[in-house]
Amino acid sequence: MKEEVNQNLNTYFNQSYEEFSDAIFRYCLYQTSKREVALDLTQDTFIKTWEYLSKGNKVDNLKAFLYKVAGNLIIDYRRKKKSESLDQITEGGVDVKSNINEMEQTENVFEKDLALKVIDQLEEKYKDVLILRFVEDMSIKEIAKIMHQGENNISVRIHRGIQKLKDALEKNQNGK
Repeated sequence: MKEEVNQNLNTYFNQSYEEFSDAIFRYCLYQTSKREVALDLTQDTFIKTWEYLSKGNKVDNLKAFLYKVAGNLIIDYRRKKKSESLDQITEGGVDVKSNINEMEQTENVFEKDLALKVIDQLEEKYKDVLILRFVEDMSIKEIAKIMHQGENNISVRIHRGIQKLKDALEKNQNGK
């Protein structure tokens, strides 16, 4: 009986990986702008999910659960990155030229698509919902579940995010 449950879990997990791994990778890539980091975060997302499921825990909506795990890992990554940057500054070991080159490379990735560049500059609460809604094509209900917020709150945030995006695009066009 236990072998059958393990086999079903393996099949379920493998199917889920095939179905959602590309989307989770894209989400991590948009959030970090670094391919290697996105790959690591994607892998960690599925490892943590596997560990959770293999302990016998149930998940109602695996897609939402995966995005939530990925989102938490991205937050952890950003905190660690900020901490490391602060350590570099306090130790006086900042390589400004290296940081400028890295920023230029990151901007070049998004240069082809102005909307994504502007989205990246939005506040996190708007950026996250816009990426989930329009890049990942998630429903408001799915986003609400991932973010542990009400659907009305998410709808308002999407509407405000779109308005901020339009304003930023107009400002960008008028500024050039």
